[in-house]
Amino acid sequence: MIKIFKNLKPRDVLFILICALLVVTQVWLELTMPDYTQKLTESVSAGEIEMSEVLKNGGMMILCALGSMTSAIFCGFFASQVGANFARTLRDRLFGHILEFSNTEINKFSTPSLITRTTNDVVQLQMLIAMGMQMMIKAPVTAVWAIAKISSSSIEWTTAVLICVGIIVCTIVCLLLVVFPKFRVIQKLTDNLNDVTRENISGVRVVRAFNAEEYQEKKFEKVNDEITKNHLFTMRAMGLMMPIMMLAMNGLTLAIYWVGAYLVNQAELMSRAEVVGNMVAFVQYALQIMGAFMMLVMIFIILPRTMVSAKRINEVLETVPSIDYKADGSTEKGSGKIEFRNVSFGYSDSASPCLKNISFEINSGETFAIIGATGTGKSTLVNLIPRYYDVKNGEILIDGKNIRDYSEESLEKTVSVAPQKATLFSGDIKSNITYGCKENVSDNDDRIKRAIEISKSDFVNNLKDGIYSKVAQGGTNYSGGQKQRLSIARAVFKNAPIMIFDDTFSALDYKTDMLVRKELREKLSDTTVIIVAQRIGTIRNADKILVLHDGEIAGLGKHDELMQNCDIYREIALSQLSEEELSGKERA
Repeated sequence: MIKIFKNLKPRDVLFILICALLVVTQVWLELTMPDYTQKLTESVSAGEIEMSEVLKNGGMMILCALGSMTSAIFCGFFASQVGANFARTLRDRLFGHILEFSNTEINKFSTPSLITRTTNDVVQLQMLIAMGMQMMIKAPVTAVWAIAKISSSSIEWTTAVLICVGIIVCTIVCLLLVVFPKFRVIQKLTDNLNDVTRENISGVRVVRAFNAEEYQEKKFEKVNDEITKNHLFTMRAMGLMMPIMMLAMNGLTLAIYWVGAYLVNQAELMSRAEVVGNMVAFVQYALQIMGAFMMLVMIFIILPRTMVSAKRINEVLETVPSIDYKADGSTEKGSGKIEFRNVSFGYSDSASPCLKNISFEINSGETFAIIGATGTGKSTLVNLIPRYYDVKNGEILIDGKNIRDYSEESLEKTVSVAPQKATLFSGDIKSNITYGCKENVSDNDDRIKRAIEISKSDFVNNLKDGIYSKVAQGGTNYSGGQKQRLSIARAVFKNAPIMIFDDTFSALDYKTDMLVRKELREKLSDTTVIIVAQRIGTIRNADKILVLHDGEIAGLGKHDELMQNCDIYREIALSQLSEEELSGKERA
């Protein structure tokens, strides 16, 4: 918990100190009021009351109350400032740190969990500061100060207060031991709830197509019921605090009056007025102490879940990205030559490696294709080039230099990727094509026109707003083929020496597929192009074709060579095209 507050900025620390000063002022004013009440009570009991004394003491009590209220208002203002600023700082740090994660860390936490930690968990901490900071400072200060003031009074009254305080402390400790583990479960269940909700919303078309609404509802209800049961358990357990507090408070008041009656009877006639005054003041001090512990109860209702949230946030912030980049300072673009040397790779949750002893070379300017059955490691292989994952054994070289020796910026400038799943961001078409470009790009920039032309995204010109046409989150307002073409355009716009197209042509019709590849060959002849595909027609004209089978190289060469020498390639080819079609040349 303490670690998380290291993210407080100096301004926030200053505001917290101001809040502490205001709270101390507030407590002093509140604990001063019983003194004036005592004076008035003694005067009334002795029969010596005068209106001037009532106005004087009453006026001082009103001033104390107004001062306490003013301090509370300003303290609330500064506390809300600290809470909001702290939440913003945490969100910025979390988001920036998550962007540095490789796919390994993303898979470790899962996307729904990272979303929950960035939103729900941060809000828990913000609530603790904005709503609880004043109580966290005021409760212990009031309790200690008030107990110190009453300790010089009757030992009977003090004993009654201490017994009551002991009962409350024991209750709080016992309840916390019961509910704290449940709060951990609740945050994990919140991750699951977000996961199911996100899955249902993103796959709503599939759900409706297969009439699976009832199945999804049951799936959601299961997670929802689990989190509801845990919430009910914790709330019911914490709900016991308030009745126990009220019982203790009323019992304490009764005990004070009972002891007071005894002391009044035992006192001499001249001293009874003083005893009654002390009793009235003591009741107010006792109520102040009980009020402090009621505030502690409110804190302990919020605190357990907040502690869990703080731990979950720290888990993300303290996770060191598995991929470490070097600062090589190089800004020149290379030629795009790639070499794999005995590369092996396996995911952390996999029993065996999915790539085994992969070795090959891609010369600059070549079109290199990768094909193989589903699950043979095609996407994994190309994901190693931009270092989405790091190889377990062997090495990958670009222009003769190990990719581990590249800085993050220089590697990103060298490799451009159009991923397997075309991802578009909310905004417009222009912002998606120029995504990641740090310079201002004009509407008539030749690079945008070139990217649209090469990717055959001609549909953009037919839209009402052209490149400024709106793109919904995830590109849901465009078809699969349109999204893939815009994804290709984005990769082309980057103009990197190496371009990777990971099954990016799968949603394109055969004609568009052929036209895009033709544009790539003619207009990006100096660029190393890597194509992962399932269609033979997409890769047959590549300079080299790599055939993967069970994570190993089953064949490497041109189309005609593989038809003669590689049984796996020939089986894939014949399953898609006839002998006559395979022996013919693709029409341009």
